[in-house]
Amino acid sequence: MMRRKAATFVFLGIAAFSSSLLASDASIIDGDAGFPEGPYWADGKLYYAEYGSHEVSVWDGTAITVLWQQEGCGPSAVMPFADGWLVTCYDNGSYVKIGADGTTQQVWDKDSTGAAIVGPNDLTADGKGGAYVTASGPWESGPIVGKVFHLTADGALAPVADDLHYANGIQLSADGTRLYVNESEASRVISFAVAADGSLSDRRLFVRLTDLDEPVGAYPDGVKLGPDGNLYVGLYSAGRIVVVSPDGKLVRKLSVPSPAAPNLAFGADGKTAYVMAVDDQANPPYKGKVYAIANE
Repeated sequence: MMRRKAATFVFLGIAAFSSSLLASDASIIDGDAGFPEGPYWADGKLYYAEYGSHEVSVWDGTAITVLWQQEGCGPSAVMPFADGWLVTCYDNGSYVKIGADGTTQQVWDKDSTGAAIVGPNDLTADGKGGAYVTASGPWESGPIVGKVFHLTADGALAPVADDLHYANGIQLSADGTRLYVNESEASRVISFAVAADGSLSDRRLFVRLTDLDEPVGAYPDGVKLGPDGNLYVGLYSAGRIVVVSPDGKLVRKLSVPSPAAPNLAFGADGKTAYVMAVDDQANPPYKGKVYAIANE
């Protein structure tokens, strides 16, 4: 059942911090979000996870409602799946399918080998009714244990990549031939070749954040394919989105007045980017904002 949530709407002038950043106007569509993450635009509405509030929220252009809430979940991303939605629950180690009405329908807390899932984080459609999903492993892990899973349309969840240094944002290329994955703790984006059966191979470096004029320790979080064919990489280490060309070159940077901008989604016409931002990175529920900024 959806319930209404209070919303704050403010317009801000955003100045460019350097010549590489895009000066833009931004509006705040949710000024009281609890660590907003993993958004998705569908049917004229913005769906987004609120990790700190343990809920999935929906903005219809006027009001914000809560589609689904589960204490202990720690949702970090949401996307359409079958006739409902797929949610990553970072805190309790599960992927959850919810219906269009917000009811919980199916839960995956183990993969096809019987292994527990640690740190479910982000997801992307596989183009065949299924999804690729990441599991980061423990926060600031000693061993490098991040994974990528393939969830088929019929619900089979199998590991397809491992030994990732905190696997986080994930995005399938427009032609479906490469899968991009952010390794947050390694400050880089890697890619894999995608086979017809969904398996992955040919792991290679796509770009290091230091090659995009970001400091050592820059932390890539979410990644989305833009309408212009570029990759948009959200940073948890800074309030900006780094725009990268298909050949790994810096195009520009989009800034918001918050210390972290972990993820984003695009409106239907591609002219608006909805940026998830965190203001309080130290204290639960990690209050933040959802911004709408011009993508030009």
